[in-house]
Amino acid sequence: MHAVIMAGGRGTRFWPRSREKKPKHLLDITSDKTIIQETVDRIRPLVDPENILIVTGAKHARELRLQLPDIPESNILIEPVGRNTAACIGLAAVHIMKRVGDDVMIVLPSDHAIGNPKKFRLVLKAAALAAKKQNGLVTIGIRPSMPHTGFGYLEGGSSIGKIGGEEVLRVRSIREKPKATLAAKFVKSGRFYWNSGMFVWKASTILEEIRRHLPALSDGLGTISDALGTALEKRVVARIYRRQASVSIDYGVMEKAKNVFVIPADFGWNDVGSWDALWDISAKDSQGNAVPGGFALLEDTNNAFVYSPSKLVAMIGMKNVIVVETQDALLVCKKGRSQDVKKIVDALEAAKKIQYL
Repeated sequence: MHAVIMAGGRGTRFWPRSREKKPKHLLDITSDKTIIQETVDRIRPLVDPENILIVTGAKHARELRLQLPDIPESNILIEPVGRNTAACIGLAAVHIMKRVGDDVMIVLPSDHAIGNPKKFRLVLKAAALAAKKQNGLVTIGIRPSMPHTGFGYLEGGSSIGKIGGEEVLRVRSIREKPKATLAAKFVKSGRFYWNSGMFVWKASTILEEIRRHLPALSDGLGTISDALGTALEKRVVARIYRRQASVSIDYGVMEKAKNVFVIPADFGWNDVGSWDALWDISAKDSQGNAVPGGFALLEDTNNAFVYSPSKLVAMIGMKNVIVVETQDALLVCKKGRSQDVKKIVDALEAAKKIQYL
């Protein structure tokens, strides 16, 4: 079994801590380890380090090698440009096929938090069995605790029974991030699950589905496969990537494929997609305040999040506020609006304030 960790995102909603040179997955946001170190540690009881592949961009490869010394350098696969998850997954799949012929591959984002790692691994083992038995595409669906509008949803259909102790459902539909009223209907129905972005399948299976639904990418991956291990590899990968459209695996393959399954699960998953999400999983005082970094004096203040390792933050009479301080920037945000931090990053890019990116 192989694991593929997708480490190409920028984590713009974690500005000002997350920057171009050091995005979210390279930061110690949820513990004293970085998020990607936690991701690798979580999967190691299932997959040996020599079978863990990290797909990333060139600018982050050196830092990844430093943070993950047990991962062979040849297992850090470099994308010359970002082309979304379909190309990322396809690149990893052709590497696996070239190395071992075929194998089950567990595809994971690099930047999620898992509260119950043991249960998480049990679900992945069941998904691997299902992927082999059904020759299908298996995704992990998170049982929703609320009508969240920041996640896509998977609609479960008929059950094919239990595999590895976990119920496996056919996927009836895959939905994009809904508005609040539709999200509420999804949750009320009991048929929908949050799309975790975690997938399990055989390398040969996903490459066949890419051939059916993304033929241009498939042709490019075939050319890359022929060049792997040769002096032309780097040049060929760069040339092929430049020609590819940016397509997600959900849109490009999962929404079109027929053999898609979901395992509903609950193992304390959090996508850590915003400062609000980090507040959700952080330790809090009796007033609901979380101060994971630095020191804060909070008087008559409730439900605040404060990260300020180098400056004292004092608050009086504040509610539902986020404060994040770095050496060169300060973010003050109303709780519930931290998804909009991306707009600040967009504004900085438009103003060409690259020193803050």
